[in-house]
Amino acid sequence: MQWIAVATPPFGSIEQFDQVMDHLGPEPDGLEARYVGTSSEGLRVITLWESKAHADRFFTERLGPALAKALGPEPAGSPQVLGVEVARSYQRQPVG
Repeated sequence: MQWIAVATPPFGSIEQFDQVMDHLGPEPDGLEARYVGTSSEGLRVITLWESKAHADRFFTERLGPALAKALGPEPAGSPQVLGVEVARSYQRQPVG
């Protein structure tokens, strides 16, 4: 079942997000979509995964090392993540 992760990273700028992405390497297995933007409460990273297992593997095996390389060995905390199991979805289909 698909899994959505809404993350508040331990940094606040798009530029820092780009630095982390530079250290991440190839797109992670199971990632279907990523949206990044700011709200009145700060930066948010929203990802859609094939499954919760894919998201968990990415957060434990790849994100931590990329954060450390981009921001130093002790970034200001770890990402706060809200996980959502997808029960219904909609995707606009092209016409024609």
